[in-house]
Amino acid sequence: MKKILLLSDTHSFIDAQILKFVRQADEVWHAGDIGDLTVTDQIKALKPLRAVCGNIDDATARMTFPLDEKFTLENVSVWMTHIGGYPNKYNFRVKDDIQKNPPKIFISGHSHILKVQYDQKLNLLHLNPGAAGKHGFHKIRTMLRFELDNGDIKNLEIIELAQRL
Repeated sequence: MKKILLLSDTHSFIDAQILKFVRQADEVWHAGDIGDLTVTDQIKALKPLRAVCGNIDDATARMTFPLDEKFTLENVSVWMTHIGGYPNKYNFRVKDDIQKNPPKIFISGHSHILKVQYDQKLNLLHLNPGAAGKHGFHKIRTMLRFELDNGDIKNLEIIELAQRL
């Protein structure tokens, strides 16, 4: 079993509140728009990190993190990208591939809107953790955490950090 913390859209912001949840996870996944890489450096100092670059990320971040991260953990296939869309409205860049070879979990960020949605056509769970940073239009900073256990996704929780000031 692995405890996963999923966040996105930090836009160079990380604080003690986020790091408290990082310490409780086995792995942290960042779905892009990292901003300054001190964010990922602080996470990596505490826990293993999987991350993708986003549309605001600079050349250094794009060289450090891929556009797409596809992997299997605990017998759960995962595809994480920053701009991916959501069920019935997948981004054109991923649409054909996701229909031909759907993962069990498809993760995207970008919208700053927390969304957990099951795609019945493709039999996959779409996750967007919202935005953990302070930049953007969102009112509440959010993340997701869940457990992967031998093919199952369990104990999915929404984490509301604070109002964005």
